[in-house]
Amino acid sequence: MPRYLGALLEIGLIVFCLIEAIQAPDGRVRNLPKWAWILLILFIPYAGPVAWLVAGRPMATSAGRQVSWPSTRTAGFPEYERTRQVAPDDDPEFIARLAASDSTDRRLLAQWEADLREREAKLRDTDREPDDGTNGNPRPTAP
Repeated sequence: MPRYLGALLEIGLIVFCLIEAIQAPDGRVRNLPKWAWILLILFIPYAGPVAWLVAGRPMATSAGRQVSWPSTRTAGFPEYERTRQVAPDDDPEFIARLAASDSTDRRLLAQWEADLREREAKLRDTDREPDDGTNGNPRPTAP
């Protein structure tokens, strides 16, 4: 088994890097064209896949941005304007939606409480009936 470990590692590395290189967007691959990376991964053992991992693979970006700093008008990106986020307690639309859902919740809770009171009242009424086996019929009186 140790004899085949190197070959299994190489095959796994090639498969992983090849799939990653094929799925990478053309414009995001670094240092070489995408087709050159694929050939490098396939024909140069160990060094090709390792080179892809180190120097060819696209860098991870957050929220799809191409640069690692936030763009502003002064940074040369006028088409991208940052929108100011409003806190939920300052957003009138959010407060209105919250009030609407709150009134719906309160109405539903009131309905549940009324149903519960009604069921409890029915249970109290059945508990008050005499348990003498007559099922609520009056007892016959002795003459």
